[in-house]
Amino acid sequence: MADMYADQEAATTQLANEDVLVYEFFDMGVPSTNGDVAYGTSITYPGKVGDEYHMTKGHFHEVLDTAEIYYCLSGRGYMLMENPEGDWQAAEFTPGQAVYVPRRYAHRSINVSDTEPLVTFFAFPGHAGHDYGTIETKGFRKLCVERDGKPEFIDNPRWQA
Repeated sequence: MADMYADQEAATTQLANEDVLVYEFFDMGVPSTNGDVAYGTSITYPGKVGDEYHMTKGHFHEVLDTAEIYYCLSGRGYMLMENPEGDWQAAEFTPGQAVYVPRRYAHRSINVSDTEPLVTFFAFPGHAGHDYGTIETKGFRKLCVERDGKPEFIDNPRWQA
């Protein structure tokens, strides 16, 4: 995860001091076949690397034309989404709020709380698969950082077209 953050110096320093658990997810092991629904929970813990909030790595689906739904169980944050054509959007997570991730959109959860984990339930078509490699290589176009005590989305200086 350290490579996912824009401030590599802060990430390296933090990792040298302590290997912080940023997020974890629990996939319920549903078959990855057409007609099944994969589902599970994701927990993104509070914290920042530099001024960038903790987040999940994020992914596209291997089958790009598949969507996903998230439901916020607790905490607060955002779902950052972008498609290959350059459109991006950020949907707010609050308890009881559902977020729809359209087909063709990469997505990552971001926890903007200083104290509370962001816990979400997710579901998507079982055959969709996950493409983490594109995000590992290119990153996301936008970052969510703290500015004047509030979340703000800025251009990612490390994003690669």
